[in-house]
Amino acid sequence: MGDTTGPPEPTLEEQIAAYQREYSDLDPQVEQIVSALGRLNRRMNVAYGRQSAQLNMSNADWEVVKALVLSGPPYQLGPGDLAKRLGLTPAAMTHRIDRMVAEGLVTRDRDEQNRVRVIVELTDEGRQKWLRSMSLASAFEEDLLQDLTPGERSILGGMLTRLLRRVEETQPDAGGRLSDLD
Repeated sequence: MGDTTGPPEPTLEEQIAAYQREYSDLDPQVEQIVSALGRLNRRMNVAYGRQSAQLNMSNADWEVVKALVLSGPPYQLGPGDLAKRLGLTPAAMTHRIDRMVAEGLVTRDRDEQNRVRVIVELTDEGRQKWLRSMSLASAFEEDLLQDLTPGERSILGGMLTRLLRRVEETQPDAGGRLSDLD
């Protein structure tokens, strides 16, 4: 078998130079920020994926567990609510829940007050895996930000939050399929 790694990814500077060559109206400062954020996001997702794999949990499982934790005790949501929060179709959510029930991360039961309604609940095992994943993620994130002072972290956090708000306000569908799942 030959080398399947391919050529290395261009540096940000090389990428921006190539873009400017092809598109003269490019603002290199904007492109540097956006490209750096994109690459950072991709690399962080790979790192989080490795951490989840250590816990025998997929990124998809982690997203469901996170949604349940964010819902607060007793860590329950309906499958439709989970699908909306994750931007999934109901069928895709059902498949994910089936797998997670088999893995012992969640339970799925009928609501005792409304037998038509189904409730997905985080198990103790699911919560323990989430806590271990948070511990791994916290160590990775501290290492990632080690070269920034507390003041720089605060400024960066504020700036990124402003960018996020801008995208959320101007691109309401950027979080996934939300409006068409009602």
